Amino acid sequence: MWHGHSCPWHLILFLFLTLLLPLTLMPSALDRKYEYHRNLPHYQKAGRAVFVTFCKANRLQFPPEARDAILQHCLHDHGKRYDLLAAVIMPDHVHLLLTPLRDEKGWPYSLPTILKLLKGTSARTVNKILNSSGPVWQEESFDHVLRSQESLDEKLEYIRQNPVRRGLARRPEDYKWLWVEEQQGSEARSVCG
Repeated sequence: MWHGHSCPWHLILFLFLTLLLPLTLMPSALDRKYEYHRNLPHYQKAGRAVFVTFCKANRLQFPPEARDAILQHCLHDHGKRYDLLAAVIMPDHVHLLLTPLRDEKGWPYSLPTILKLLKGTSARTVNKILNSSGPVWQEESFDHVLRSQESLDEKLEYIRQNPVRRGLARRPEDYKWLWVEEQQGSEARSVCG
């Protein structure tokens, strides 16, 4: 029994195990920052265009041969898994404007599947070109479903002007790693398919 100021050892042990020990074992906020990976859901609506950005895993710039290969990988599934409206391969990131197509069962190809294939195949090719190994791309990517024709036009122009804003070309047409779908009238760029 507990009397006065003396505390039995089992109460001290209980308090330590339930209150203090968990605090000492918890990672600090800094540790959690590096362990944290967002797995946000990707909401898709069939026929909607998506603006996507993904970045290089390190700060080294892609050489021209690697940018050539990445652009070819972006174009590979155009008309198969997605309709590619525009792509720009910058020295350290990629912007895409695409609309996922439907698979043989009628379901739209998921954006995570599209990006996993694209980033995986392009990473293998880039590593082969650079005679290197390991991650080429950051795990995360940014995507935004476009909701209007105006938004589509804004993102398309953003992609076109990216090399100009970065000082890599005087005009969008001068940048070798910019690809924009030839327009077949306004239907080719419809957001709400």
